[in-house]
Amino acid sequence: MNVPFLSLKDVTALHGVEINEAVSRVVNGGWYLQGKENEQFENHYSEFIGTKYTIGCANGLDALIWIFRAYIEMGVMQPGDEVIVPANTYIATILAITENDLKPVFCEPKKNTLEIDDDLIESFITPKTKAIAIVHLYGRISYTEKIGALCKKYNLKLIEDNAQAHGCKFLDGRMTGSIGDAAGHSFYPGKNLGALGDAGAVTTNDPELAAAVRALANYGSQKKYVFKYAGRNSRLDEIQAAVLDVKLKYLVKDNQHRKKVAHYYYDHIDNPLITLPDLLPDEQNAYHLFPILVSNGKRDALHDYLDQNGVGTVCHYPIAPHKQECYAKEGWNNPQLNLPITERLADEELSLPIGPTITIDEAAQVVELINLFR
Repeated sequence: MNVPFLSLKDVTALHGVEINEAVSRVVNGGWYLQGKENEQFENHYSEFIGTKYTIGCANGLDALIWIFRAYIEMGVMQPGDEVIVPANTYIATILAITENDLKPVFCEPKKNTLEIDDDLIESFITPKTKAIAIVHLYGRISYTEKIGALCKKYNLKLIEDNAQAHGCKFLDGRMTGSIGDAAGHSFYPGKNLGALGDAGAVTTNDPELAAAVRALANYGSQKKYVFKYAGRNSRLDEIQAAVLDVKLKYLVKDNQHRKKVAHYYYDHIDNPLITLPDLLPDEQNAYHLFPILVSNGKRDALHDYLDQNGVGTVCHYPIAPHKQECYAKEGWNNPQLNLPITERLADEELSLPIGPTITIDEAAQVVELINLFR
C-alpha cells in the first residue's frame, strides 16, 4: 500500500496541460514581474473571495505582516498594541504580530471545533487591544457572529488568516477572506489553492489599506523611485500568478472531492482512541487538512504504524507557538503561558491524507488500518 499524505506531483498533473501552457506563456512573453498575469489573477481572486482588492505578495507570512504594518503606517495601531489570536495555530500567525512589535494575546480553542473559543475572547480585551486575528485552521470556519459583535462593540479590526481555507464560507454565504477588515492568504504548494513555489495575497475592501500593502510589498513605493514607506521586496511573480489563475478555476471542484473523502472518514472511522472534531456543514470546511485526535499518548505510535503500512500522515503542530524557543524570553511569555487545551492538541493531533487526488479506495485502506490500531 502507498497512500502519500499529499502528492504535489499528482495534484499538479490534474491540470498539468493548462499549467504548462500558462508557464510557457509567461516564459515566452518576457515579462516576469508586476504584469498582466498578476493583474488577471488578482481580479479573478477578488471575484472569487468577494472583495474589492487582492494584492499579490511573496508568501502567506508576508501577507499577514503587511496587514499589520499597514495599520501601523495608517495610525490605526502602534507598537505595543495587543492582538488577540488563537493559541493553536501555525507560528506564522504569531510571527506576523511580533514582527510588527505588537503583542500577541493567546486565546485557547474549543476542544470540539479546534478553533478559537469565542466565549473567552472578551475576557482578554483591554484598552490596548486593537485587533482580533482569527485563523481558519485546517480549513474550518473560525468566524462566529459573536466575534463580529465583539469587533463592533470594542472597535477592533478583524484580521483573517486564510492560509488554509480557500473556498470556505460562513453560514451567511460570505467567503473566508472577505469577512474581516483584511485577510492574509498563503498559496504554498500544499494548500487547496497552491502555487509551484511560495506565493501569497492580501484581500480587503479598504482602499487605503490596499494601497499601503501594495506599496509596502514593493519596497515602500507607490510611484517608481518614490518611497512613501521603508518597505521590502515581497511581490508575486508572473509565473506563480499564471499558475494560480489556472488552478483557481478548479478550486471548487477540487474542494468537493476533499469533502467526499472527509465524509468517508467521518462515516467509517471507528476506534475508541480517536476523536474527530465536530462535523461542519460542507460550505464551512474546505478540508485543507483532516485532523484527528489520538488519546492515551498514542499519537506518535499511530503515525509510525501508518507510515510502516505505507500511509503518510503529518502532526500539525507538535510544538505550540508559546513553547517555541524563539518566544521563550518574551515578556508576555514569562512565566511561560499555561494553555492546556492547545498543548493537548499539540500532543494528540494527527492529519490524515486528504486532497484532490486521493481516491475513496485509498481512504478506505487508511480507515481499515486506523480501525485495527490499538
